[in-house]
Amino acid sequence: MDDCFADEEDYYCSDHESLDGLENEDSGVNWAPSKGPSTRVITKESLLVAQREDLRRVMDVLSLREHHARTLLIHHRWDVEKLLAVLVEKGKPCLFMDAGVPVVEDECKGSRAASSSSVMCDICMEEVSGSEATRMDCGHCFCNTCWTEHFVVKINEGQSRRIRCMAHKCNAICDESTVRTLVSKRHPDLAEKFDRFLLESYIEDNKMVKWCPSTPHCGNAIRVEEDEYCEVECSCGLQFCFSCLSEAHSPCSCLMWDLWTKKCRDESETVNWITVHTKPCPKCHKPVEKNGGCNLVSCICGQAFCWLCGGATGRDHTWSTISGHSCGRYKEDQEKKAERAKRDLYRYMHYHNRYKAHQDSFKLENKLRETLQEKVSISEEKESTLRDFSWVTNGLYRLFRSRRVLLYSYPFAFYMFGEELFKDEMTNEVREIKQHLFEDQQQQLEENVERLSKFLEEPFDQYDEKRVMEIRMQVINLSVITDSLCKKM
Repeated sequence: MDDCFADEEDYYCSDHESLDGLENEDSGVNWAPSKGPSTRVITKESLLVAQREDLRRVMDVLSLREHHARTLLIHHRWDVEKLLAVLVEKGKPCLFMDAGVPVVEDECKGSRAASSSSVMCDICMEEVSGSEATRMDCGHCFCNTCWTEHFVVKINEGQSRRIRCMAHKCNAICDESTVRTLVSKRHPDLAEKFDRFLLESYIEDNKMVKWCPSTPHCGNAIRVEEDEYCEVECSCGLQFCFSCLSEAHSPCSCLMWDLWTKKCRDESETVNWITVHTKPCPKCHKPVEKNGGCNLVSCICGQAFCWLCGGATGRDHTWSTISGHSCGRYKEDQEKKAERAKRDLYRYMHYHNRYKAHQDSFKLENKLRETLQEKVSISEEKESTLRDFSWVTNGLYRLFRSRRVLLYSYPFAFYMFGEELFKDEMTNEVREIKQHLFEDQQQQLEENVERLSKFLEEPFDQYDEKRVMEIRMQVINLSVITDSLCKKM
């Protein structure tokens, strides 16, 4: 991913998958950048700049103070376009009222009461001097002690972003500068906490901005400009799904990936194995596995029963019969249940085994990065006309990306062509056709990914120029092919 610093703002500007854009001057091959969601990585230092950018837009359009602009943006989850749409549709009075912003601004509001007068506080019912009382933008005036206690409680409850006036049925949001001033006199640490909450509201309340889920946390946040259902990459190198904040999992949907991870970690498949390979004891109901050829089995509790039907029996039997027992009648429901459980287990094992195999390959191929860097360093030190080895780096990136898509294509196929999610969405005939087409593309991708991995593992630092050029062209061609197949998947 290409990262660049803006001149005036400390942003990382990036386009998802922009590593796709590379031109090798002597190859004649243009690596055109793929169209992905436009993203920005917001660092700790640039968070305030990013927040003020949106604040300035609202302040300029509505001629508001920063506090009121922030109140409006927090109410509309920092969606400037939605805020402006509500303004056009409902008008300024309705926009302000819904967000808790006073419609009429008065010079005396948000300031101390007249110092020469006294004020009766309706909260503590005490009369205080005007210098010890504060009037909010909504016009309500209470003593500073009551205001401070109110603010402290709300900040500790995590409601710093929208602290409402204490007056009964007043929805006005208190002026943040007043909150900061009063709280800092008695609780400086809480005032800092209040400022931090206001700053972080740009991320916490903004559906288009989310924290990077890296561990340990890198401190960055990602902002997407268009689609909130996409995969992004942070400047720390972590790729993740912006919607569910889990690891990047295309072509799986978030629902598919959630179901798959739960299926892999819970005991559902263990239960299936027990259903297929064991029978419950008719006395203690514990699962019993048969370890011999005789169909008269015995549980550890001492109960003997027939393996064929599960019915309790005596212990005596001959070569052909069990004493006092006959189970020659066909029981369709029980047989169907066992066959269904066995089929489901084998189907899950098919997809899981391939998923696990590509997952292991992905982990091993991550070690290629250091190995390839060493090979490139050795090759660059040689006296050779080949000086550009960017094809190695980009080939490795394509390998990681393609292997990841291939890895998640198996959970996708498990649910897409199974009966759990899309049973009624398509007929069996249509499902079969789509499954065959998908598996053909999956097989093509798998073959080319393995070939790309093979060529990147070649000891090209030990080869002559002719052989290196052959490997180079193979890597470039396979990178283009795998990239195209990934987009189809």
